[in-house]
Amino acid sequence: MTETRSGQTTDVTRHADILIIGGGLSGTMLAAQLLRLPGKRSLLVIEPRAELGRGEAYSAVELGHTLNGNAARMSVDPDNADDLTQWLTEFIAAGGWPESDEQHVPVSELFPPRGIFGLYVQQRLAEAQAVGALNGSTVEHLRAEVVDLESFDDAVRLSLSDGQRLQGAYAVLATGMFPAARTPQTQSSGLNAASLDPWDVAAMRQLDPQSTVLIIGSGLTMVDAVVSLEQAGHRGPIEVFSRHGLLPHVRRQPPAWTDFLAEDHSLRTPRQLLRELRRHCRDAIAQGIDWQAPLDTVRAHIGRLWNQATDAQRRQFVRHVRPWWESHHHRSPPLSAELVARLHGEGRLRIQAASFKGLEPASGEGVGIRLRRRGEADTVVVRGAALINSSGIEYDWRRVARPLPQQLLARGLVRPGPLALGIAAAADGAVLKEDGQVASRLFAMGPPLRGMWWESTAVTDVASQAKVLAVRLVNEI
Repeated sequence: MTETRSGQTTDVTRHADILIIGGGLSGTMLAAQLLRLPGKRSLLVIEPRAELGRGEAYSAVELGHTLNGNAARMSVDPDNADDLTQWLTEFIAAGGWPESDEQHVPVSELFPPRGIFGLYVQQRLAEAQAVGALNGSTVEHLRAEVVDLESFDDAVRLSLSDGQRLQGAYAVLATGMFPAARTPQTQSSGLNAASLDPWDVAAMRQLDPQSTVLIIGSGLTMVDAVVSLEQAGHRGPIEVFSRHGLLPHVRRQPPAWTDFLAEDHSLRTPRQLLRELRRHCRDAIAQGIDWQAPLDTVRAHIGRLWNQATDAQRRQFVRHVRPWWESHHHRSPPLSAELVARLHGEGRLRIQAASFKGLEPASGEGVGIRLRRRGEADTVVVRGAALINSSGIEYDWRRVARPLPQQLLARGLVRPGPLALGIAAAADGAVLKEDGQVASRLFAMGPPLRGMWWESTAVTDVASQAKVLAVRLVNEI
């Protein structure tokens, strides 16, 4: 098909009402919500992976790579917190996950493997497709990468890596996360080229089992990397380096605690919040209650607190509070935490507070890195047989060397979010252009909105955003 716009003739291969860019959790949940709503509409999901619903987070195939939240916390149905628990109960009863018995807890407290969670997401999409078919709605997966996007007054046009050109009434950036270990960067240090993938167990099996492995970063990606090394049969030293030397705490199942932030909206600044949170944690400990109970009540209010904060307060949080927030809030699943604790106790795993300053030329086999230990002025070189980049997620789109983020920024169709976290958007997900105008046909959801809500990556966050955005898009159409 050929259409003329602004004096130019362009081939358009396919049309759809809504173009969803990314088919991981975010894009799949949006598609499911759209399919369940009354009315007839066509959806195209553009995702280079072979399967929808997995993305970076849920493509892991090893049983040891589990969710960092238990089943009761990970429902993709914003109207039913027990949805995953119910699905998992049936899945286990059918023989789908016999290893679940090893956790010795009720189904609601299980930490499922991420690969199994991906199956759950896919089944919910299939059910939504059946509902949508009754109304004549369709969804199709195009296995390609979006490399460019153009927005016009009456349509959005996408260019794909396979040469196709798509046109839709609306487009949604559901690009998910850009893990630092797998994302090419505009200002590359060469770290990824010299590193093993944290989730590539097969590559780790090629290492000398007794060799020393270096890891940059000490968050949940590091925990996954240690699990991968263990499953690969590695039995040598593991040296972990991060700026603050903090490990994620283990996730426990604390009892309910008073939602003190719901009762007191005068708490607004990071300093006020920390002071009151510490007081509640001390009160809990004094009563013999897990300190995680008060902390878990904060989660529901993070979006409001972050959104109403000033940029100065946000910078204060990121600079002074973020490392402790990450280690205390983004906690490790119990089995993975037990492994890390055991290796640490055996002396095989050491964690040191040090900043990565660059790669060093290899003297023979292996890899060398230059570090500056915390509190020291001089740098040192540390060498090992292999290196793993576990520095987390890259949220600054200016540093992501992928075609679509770079093109969107170059065209002025998006602008960096607060503190350069993700991209800026209105409260309803409509993207803000470089000039501050609200886009009429381009929306975003999930991790790209990190700067807007701080916590915009968890399953419950994504599920809630998908429901709200689906209603908005249907109303627009």
